Amino acid sequence: MAYTPELSQQQSCTLRRIAWALNMPMTKAMNTVFNYVSKAVDNNKICKSCRDNTRCVDCVFNPENQAKEVT
Repeated sequence: MAYTPELSQQQSCTLRRIAWALNMPMTKAMNTVFNYVSKAVDNNKICKSCRDNTRCVDCVFNPENQAKEVT
């Protein structure tokens, strides 16, 4: 992993409670949260704001990748 941001105390508590509710470790709960968010936000806005076009092929916000997941 290239960059690991620290969680604030509040963010850590929030993630811990989500993990408890999902009955899974915090690391897996964080992945679940990111997977959910990637489907909930406007991917076109994300793509327009993106500063790294080297990973579009496997980016979860790429509309072509989202279409592949549905089929």
